[in-house]
Amino acid sequence: EVQLVESGGGSVQAGGSLRLSCVVSDHDQLLSTTCLAWFRQGPGKKREGIATINMQGNSTYADSVRGRFTISRDAENTLYLQMNSLTPEDTAEYYCALDEDYLNALCSNYGRSHFQLFHYWGHGIQVTVSA
Repeated sequence: EVQLVESGGGSVQAGGSLRLSCVVSDHDQLLSTTCLAWFRQGPGKKREGIATINMQGNSTYADSVRGRFTISRDAENTLYLQMNSLTPEDTAEYYCALDEDYLNALCSNYGRSHFQLFHYWGHGIQVTVSA
């Protein structure tokens, strides 16, 4: 079964940057219809989908991070999230996720709003931004 492992979290001051990585096991088994995504869940908040990318490289972003965060993946399907201009509101546990997107529903605003549709998840990594 596919496993996802996040790294790169930590503490940073407001205005700083962090880059999260998510290594996907058996990455060569991913299909052309796979959707990869980053979610986050802040203290007392619902899980929020912040970015998705499909295997063609098309990405979507939540309004809360657009223009500051960039999702990408490399040839081995390691998933990245470059986070710039961080604010304390970005403090959260960050999760990478993936699933097959046969209906083109996951890599979209709809998919970001329905985290339950993603069946493969990393364990999460903490990002803390101080004022």
